[in-house]
Amino acid sequence: MTDSLDVAALTAWLDRAAAVLEREKARLTELDAAIGDSDHGVNMARGFSAVAAKLAGAPPADPAALFKTVGMTLISTVGGAAGPLYGTLFLQAAGQATGKPALDAPALAECLKAGLAGIVQRGKAEPGDKTMVDALGPAVAALDAAAGASLPQALAAAAAAAEAGMMATIPLVARKGRASYLGERSVGHQDPGATSSFLLLKALADTAAG
Repeated sequence: MTDSLDVAALTAWLDRAAAVLEREKARLTELDAAIGDSDHGVNMARGFSAVAAKLAGAPPADPAALFKTVGMTLISTVGGAAGPLYGTLFLQAAGQATGKPALDAPALAECLKAGLAGIVQRGKAEPGDKTMVDALGPAVAALDAAAGASLPQALAAAAAAAEAGMMATIPLVARKGRASYLGERSVGHQDPGATSSFLLLKALADTAAG
């Protein structure tokens, strides 16, 4: 257990995320087949595999450099809308992490808040639109609210909020992206972007918990 994450810990998170996304690739693709392009699982697994390889080949100097590397790698390797959106998440987080050798719960909250704002600006999605925002928004709010708790507790709360947000996408009508073309037929399906966002945050919480 730790109360801040340095480059080594953040790299361990992204390695774990790459393994989780590879394992969940078929499930994410299945979710995306119902309301999207059937490629979210493959795209996310490929992107985070590339991230893990890039970080192993050239370890970044600090969290800001790490997030920038992750963002640029995702934009260049993840297809569809997910690449630019997840890339924006990490690039905006990099701006908030500048000058910090490690990130505690409040610093991580600021990084994720900036990342979420970047995603909202780029994707024009609001809460309730059945997108990754429905998982990330509650996670950021939970992390913010848990600022007095230990880092593992705060991240566990964020992951739990992301999971609840992910599940809450099932009854929603999609209003953004390919899924929005389905209208009412998108009801009853879990959003793949919200699911991959939850998986990333769960991997982060698990890494902090040791």
